[in-house]
Amino acid sequence: MASAAGNLFVALLGLAGGLAVGSGLVSLLIVLDLIPRLAQVASAYRKSFWFETAVLSGAMYWSVTDMMDWKLRIPVPDVVMLVPVGLLSGIFVGMLAAALTEVMNVLPILARRLHLHDHMVSLVMAMVLGKIIGSLFDWLVFQRLN
Repeated sequence: MASAAGNLFVALLGLAGGLAVGSGLVSLLIVLDLIPRLAQVASAYRKSFWFETAVLSGAMYWSVTDMMDWKLRIPVPDVVMLVPVGLLSGIFVGMLAAALTEVMNVLPILARRLHLHDHMVSLVMAMVLGKIIGSLFDWLVFQRLN
C-alpha cells in the first residue's frame, strides 16, 4: 500500500512539474511573441501554423527523448563533429538568453536600481565569464564525476 501511495505521489509531482514547465514555456512564447515575430521575419504569416507545429513537436520529441533516456552513440573518430555542434548549440543558447535579457530589460533595471551605470561593461563581462566558467566546470569536472 505504501508503494502505491509513493507512486501516486511521484506521478502527481511529475504532473505538477510538467504543468509548471509547460506554463513557463507558453508564457515565454506569448510574452515574447515568438511565433508571430518568426512569421514576420520569414514573411510567412499564412504558414504560422507550421511554426507552431514545429515548436510543439520539438518540445514533445525532446521531452520523450529525455524521459526515455535515449543516448546518441557517436563513434570515437566522429567526436570531432561534437565541437561544431557544441559551439553552435552554445551560440544558440547564449543568443536566446541575450535576447530574453534584452526584451525583459533586465540590465537597465539592474543598473538603475543598483546604481551601476558606470560599471555596465564589467557587469556584462562578469555574467559572460560566469556562464563560461560554469559551463566548463559542468562539462569537464562535474559530468566526469557522474
